[in-house]
Amino acid sequence: MEYRKIIHVDMDAFYASVEQREHPEFRGRPLVVGRPGERSVVSAASYEARKFGIRSAMPSVKAARLCPDVIFVPGNMELYRSVSAQIHRIFHEYTDLVEPLALDEAFLDVTENKPGILLAVDIAREIKRKVRERLSLVASAGVSYNKFLAKIASDYRKPDGLCTIHPDQALDFIAHLPIESFWGVGPVTARKMHVLGIHTGGQLRACSQAMLLREFGKVGNIYYDFARGIDLRPVEAVRIRKSVGCEHTLEKDINRRSSVIIELYHTAVELVTRLEHKNFRGNTLTLKIKFHDFSQITRSVTQSRELTALDVILPLAKQLLREVDYEHHPIRLIGLSVSNPREESDEKGVWEQLSFEFSDWELDE
Repeated sequence: MEYRKIIHVDMDAFYASVEQREHPEFRGRPLVVGRPGERSVVSAASYEARKFGIRSAMPSVKAARLCPDVIFVPGNMELYRSVSAQIHRIFHEYTDLVEPLALDEAFLDVTENKPGILLAVDIAREIKRKVRERLSLVASAGVSYNKFLAKIASDYRKPDGLCTIHPDQALDFIAHLPIESFWGVGPVTARKMHVLGIHTGGQLRACSQAMLLREFGKVGNIYYDFARGIDLRPVEAVRIRKSVGCEHTLEKDINRRSSVIIELYHTAVELVTRLEHKNFRGNTLTLKIKFHDFSQITRSVTQSRELTALDVILPLAKQLLREVDYEHHPIRLIGLSVSNPREESDEKGVWEQLSFEFSDWELDE
């Protein structure tokens, strides 16, 4: 059997590392990208800051409490995009089959590559070296025969890691993998799996496909395959936009209906503007609410018609809002997104998920 050669490259603490590169006085010191204050969260944390327990998406006040000497920098998305483009130019020296996941990570299919290098691990090693020499940044890379395993491998020896998972090693590697490390298994799904007695890849593999479909719906098929080292998704050089969204962190927590409706209206207006700007059409509307204690929920509804106009989106958003108990749980953030009908149109009715993100400001893991 002929296997593909897939690399997943993930820049280490990307935003924070770029800031430390640009500002030598910050090197070796705990730094976070984000603003201080009660209403702000950490977008990225340097490895020096992570030693204090600071993580992405943590409230800034908690980060300052964990490390009083932490440095806050506001961030510069234009700079990060520019550096990301330089990194991608290095990728394209080897292959044009590059699938970006974010500014700081991408998949590369190097089964056939421009220099004709036989081993994917040698390409990964060269990419890491060029990123360090040309850009003074550090990348981790994972190499395997599919996207699922390549991504897991890139996380395995961070920072500055390089890990290869060969086909003959895959099943044993997966068997010992904590279920939280599986792509697509967030905190909510992990807790459900724990209740079902699933803590490792080996225990997941022991589950029947019928049981996984019953407990997790159609995503159960994905878990079933992943547990067996199967992932047939190709590396796609052109990624189709699956959603357009926006969210607002409020100046203060709110629980009065009139205030919530006003904020929902402003969010809907911005969403419609973005949909028009991106020329995006979708059938599923998702409302995201983050409460005063930083817990969050989403509510979604799918329509047969395309969601582009304010007079369609706003009533649907109000309908979804009626399912949210904000009188007893004040709101700190409101978000709305429209998702691609080709991906979502078979999801009927309303569903709930606890960890869906569609922020413009990507969190740097």
